[in-house]
Amino acid sequence: MALSISRRIVRSFGSLSALGFREYPTVAGRSFQASDLSDQIAGDNLLHAECFSFSKGGPSFLGFRRFSTTILTPDSNGGAFPSDLLSSKTVLTPERIIGLYEDLVVPVTNFHNEDHGLMVLAGDVFDVPIRKDIIHRVVRWQLAKRQQGTHSTKTISEVSGTGRKPWQQKGLGRARHGSLRGPQFRGGATMHGPKPRSHAFKLNKKVRRLGLKIALSARAAEGKLLVFEDLEVSTHKTKNIVNYVNQMENTKKLLLVDGGPINEKLKLATQNLHYVNVLPSIGLNVYSILQHDALVMSRDAVNRIVERMHTPINR
Repeated sequence: MALSISRRIVRSFGSLSALGFREYPTVAGRSFQASDLSDQIAGDNLLHAECFSFSKGGPSFLGFRRFSTTILTPDSNGGAFPSDLLSSKTVLTPERIIGLYEDLVVPVTNFHNEDHGLMVLAGDVFDVPIRKDIIHRVVRWQLAKRQQGTHSTKTISEVSGTGRKPWQQKGLGRARHGSLRGPQFRGGATMHGPKPRSHAFKLNKKVRRLGLKIALSARAAEGKLLVFEDLEVSTHKTKNIVNYVNQMENTKKLLLVDGGPINEKLKLATQNLHYVNVLPSIGLNVYSILQHDALVMSRDAVNRIVERMHTPINR
């Protein structure tokens, strides 16, 4: 027997067609039951359905709500996925916001692309806000500090020549001179010329440390920071390093950073490659990171860098 629903409830539901109710005529004075639709429900691979019907002075209406429980796998042949359950919106993966000091989880591999687990990179070292002004200051400080400053010119007391007065003071109509070693003569002295000196200037340790953090964060954000279990190589042959660099995409120069002293085999394998350089962790600097497209660090090197960044600055 069909369930009668009050007129108020029907009005609250709104249009029946909008709710997805389907109309079925009565047969022999009764409405269709859920058993009458079992074949249709089974044919749609639907394992559960809620059915209800109501009548009011005419044909009965049967409404049912269907739930799909079909599990789709690449090998399943159960038919197409119901279109009403598919979304036409494009699903976008949100990009990571740089500079939130969040810890990063990166895979650990080696030269043979073997899986060695995961490693957590400290967010206060590898995820700091990018500041170009700090990078510019640190690079200028590095280049100025490494400048040799051996330039030198000779003053009037150092240039070779006689100290005799070239001609008398008066009577010849010529300009007055007291020495031929003056800057106006050929082979004479250079006035206010460069002398050997240091071009280094002071830069606060906090700024230098921040510059290294920014450079590491930039490489990590670009996906050009790789972490290896170690930098051990089986042989000193250069072709092994060449083959590995060729497998890397958009990489023209590679910087390898190890924790302690450089392995002798690795040093021999890379010494003939102008686009591959090796540094210990103590020598890692901003300018070297910027000169190379990719940065490969061993697990030990990462730990030492993080420890160095967390060490309090002695004043």
